[in-house]
Amino acid sequence: MIKAAKRLDTVQEYYFSKKLREVRSLMADGKPIINMGIGSPDLQPPAKVIEAIQGSLGDASAHKYQSYQGLPELRNAIATFYKNKFSVDANPENEILPLMGSKEGIMHVSMAFLNEGDQVLIPNPGYPTYTSVTKLVGAEPLFYNLSDETNWQPNFDALESQDLSKVKLMWVNYPHMPTGTNGTLEMFKKLISFGKKHNILIINDNPYSFILNENPISILQIEGAKEVALELNSLSKTFNMAGWRVGMLLGNATYINEVLKVKSNMDSGMFYGIQKGAIEALQLSNDWFSDQNKIYKERRDLIWQLADKLDAVYDKNSTGLFVWAKIPEGKKSEEITDKILYEKDIFITPGTIFGSQGEGYIRFSLCVTSEVIKEAINRL
Repeated sequence: MIKAAKRLDTVQEYYFSKKLREVRSLMADGKPIINMGIGSPDLQPPAKVIEAIQGSLGDASAHKYQSYQGLPELRNAIATFYKNKFSVDANPENEILPLMGSKEGIMHVSMAFLNEGDQVLIPNPGYPTYTSVTKLVGAEPLFYNLSDETNWQPNFDALESQDLSKVKLMWVNYPHMPTGTNGTLEMFKKLISFGKKHNILIINDNPYSFILNENPISILQIEGAKEVALELNSLSKTFNMAGWRVGMLLGNATYINEVLKVKSNMDSGMFYGIQKGAIEALQLSNDWFSDQNKIYKERRDLIWQLADKLDAVYDKNSTGLFVWAKIPEGKKSEEITDKILYEKDIFITPGTIFGSQGEGYIRFSLCVTSEVIKEAINRL
């Protein structure tokens, strides 16, 4: 057998990849599993978006290779969206890079800026891909702990006490996944100052901006942010287009160009029709967001009832596509979620998959119907 590359020794198969195989196996055995684990939107994309992709298929350029930078109309739509929603000015010519999902952007940014031996500040708890990608490119994760005592926001005194001489990047993610904590402009100001002081590139991963969130913000709103910050965003959650794979990276033209060097060697452009659909999505009125959030609010209210059944405590001010809940003292996250899976046929995510600071917590997804959540409540 040919040996795999040594870089694969640094990572394991993604938790959901393994666990969902087990869940599918239980379902194949006839178990009526309710999946509250992953944040894959079950609602439909906007009808206008579907019509846009359908209507584009006969265009002369529809089936050709596309630009690595995406259609100019798509970059213009992203620029207008950021201006209208966040009051952020971004030049569509060189400060915006469409991506095939923001997850792709995590790899591209890491490959563009990290050398072997560089260190990366990664939130704990946080999205596991930040860690796995850091390891795959030969860099070293340096975790910074988040806790409910600081409302899941960075502790800058603790950060300053560390040796930061090898740190090149810092991942932040607000609204935060998995906790649902929203960011603040004051916190973003501190992050920009921190990045400038230590010459660290700050990347805010911002795909949950509009889910149950009255005040969406961007790190790029902060004066001078483009000197040391990039922002990732996505259409996956906001417009129920997870499988379409449409994301974006915004920031300083020099940084964007470095990422483009990586991207242009890894794909041959986004499918034309998907870009046309994305353009339509970005032009929707605020009615789209309010209608979506009515559905998610109803579901969240029911998830809170479900959490109550487990004596779990949650923050009613949180945002995003999940409910993060603290389980009773002394209990272990994975023991609780496995017990519920095997005894009640309900799959909930243990907080530990997001880092050691996730121990003692569980995460519910809002990507299930109210009727299904009521069934889960009945089972408990």
